Amino acid sequence: MNEQTTAVVAGGHIPSRIAKTAKSFRVRPNLVDYDAVRAAFSWEVARESLDGLPGGGLNIAHEAVDHHLGTAHADRTAIRWLGKTGARRELSYRDLAKATNRFANALCGLGVQPGERVFVLMGRLPELYVAVLGALKAGCVVTPLFSAFGPEPIATRCEVGDARVLVTTPELYQRKIAGLRDRLPGLKHVIVVGDGAAEGSGVRRWGDLVDTASAHFTTAPTDAETMALLHFTSGTTGRPKGAIHVHGAVLAHAVTGHYALDLHDDDIFWCTADPGWVTGTSYGIIAPLVAGVTNVVVEAEFDAAIWYSVLEQERISVWYTAPTAIRMMMKLGADAVKGLDLSALRFMASVGEPLNPEAVVWGVEAFGLPFHDNWWQTETGGIMISNYAAMDIKPGSMGKPLPGITAAIVRRDEAGHVEPITEPDVDGELALRTPWPSMMRGYLHEDERYRKCFADGWYLTGDLARVDADGYYWFIGRADDVIKSAGHLIGPFEVESALLEHPAVAEAAVIGVPDPTVGEMVKAFIALKAGFEPTESLMRELLGHARKRLGAAVAPKAIAFRANLPKTRSGKIMRRLLKARELGLPEGDLSTLESDER
Repeated sequence: MNEQTTAVVAGGHIPSRIAKTAKSFRVRPNLVDYDAVRAAFSWEVARESLDGLPGGGLNIAHEAVDHHLGTAHADRTAIRWLGKTGARRELSYRDLAKATNRFANALCGLGVQPGERVFVLMGRLPELYVAVLGALKAGCVVTPLFSAFGPEPIATRCEVGDARVLVTTPELYQRKIAGLRDRLPGLKHVIVVGDGAAEGSGVRRWGDLVDTASAHFTTAPTDAETMALLHFTSGTTGRPKGAIHVHGAVLAHAVTGHYALDLHDDDIFWCTADPGWVTGTSYGIIAPLVAGVTNVVVEAEFDAAIWYSVLEQERISVWYTAPTAIRMMMKLGADAVKGLDLSALRFMASVGEPLNPEAVVWGVEAFGLPFHDNWWQTETGGIMISNYAAMDIKPGSMGKPLPGITAAIVRRDEAGHVEPITEPDVDGELALRTPWPSMMRGYLHEDERYRKCFADGWYLTGDLARVDADGYYWFIGRADDVIKSAGHLIGPFEVESALLEHPAVAEAAVIGVPDPTVGEMVKAFIALKAGFEPTESLMRELLGHARKRLGAAVAPKAIAFRANLPKTRSGKIMRRLLKARELGLPEGDLSTLESDER
């Protein structure tokens, strides 16, 4: 970063802007002139950068693996796997092509047909990546599942998605699947990876089935609209929704990897997300491999010491992580980074939930680089709004729309039609002009629910936001999270960000509680950093801090301390669960809930 920015950050407050200059970059960013690139961009021209199948058509796995075989990338490391016990394994693009061909042949040998569903349930093992890409080569539809799910959410997703094949480990099969096979009559084949007992109908060993298969395979004749991925996303009520994505989404993965993550040919890339979540599939598998870079895969779960070691020893240059992990590292302070050689690291990005301004600034203090927040959803399939490498950052902002994406803040008129709001700094619903390549093509078995997401040529995201005069978008909250108090519409993210500026606060979540006078009262739930105790005096101090930062109308009126806040397994704080517990309401779908302390 430039010296002026560093000085502003070190001053102890949140700057309104982190400026970029030519000295900020070790390599020239892929997107330098944002307005010029947007004006010239077209998806049709971008499509020409993809290889396409030899006989016509499009396939994600072909673009991620096989198209590199005729290039200088063929013998480059595609996947560098770091096991949690110290083991290492590297697969070149040529190795990955052979391994995925074997898996595709194994599926065909079992009689699995194109379009049938292959579910993958395991930790971040090399076989996970081979199975996902091999199944896509075979024309199957792939659903990666998070290995920490319990038996019920796994069974529910397999039922909804009509799983035909499950790739897992013996331990996970015995513990989470074997007792539920009666519920899954369509699950014909189980392929287990690794040693250990695993018995049941159709259970086969990876070594017997895959390692012995032919390394030659002709990718199935898929096209841009062929179904490729089924990603589940939980709602506030009911069963999880299965968002349908197609092979054409690979174009958005390629473009966002190039512009939003600024991937260059020689990068060493690390996405910390598990492929059981859409980020871990789109950007932990597809985008980096399409770009031809080396993709680092870390089997171990979050541990700050391990993560810092990976950044240093693997010479990571581009790092994509989550706000929850950043806040956990912030608890240890910037001193934990001192003495590390992180000279290879040049770009850091974040996704999963809004990134609080202080986390952006902490990146500069700890790493000499800011975190670049971006926004997207399971339904959008890829990054839609981003802070780009060459663009000034306004801490707390999502950034600006991707080239090829038209975003707007909208409201509905009395007839239900969508009206874009043209004035800056007006709150409304964030909407995206349809279509784009990675847009979901449906919710599986829920056509009406899918149709409700669209109106007048817009996809309605359900997120409230605003756009400022410079074209930067700012997240306010989910529409059902916004608090209505004394005529004010209060976004929880703004209140949480103010609370997180206090040195005692590790995590914060804000909800609205019914109040007979003002409609809803703002209540905050806070987890403290180590060394701080939940005392009455600290509560008063935090209330005063919030009033000073936000004003009396917006600041919380009540605070409750918690050891931990309820989060999904991908790290998002579950405000709606806090509200349900506060008001004694049904808690809804808890299939993605991580362990929490009330």
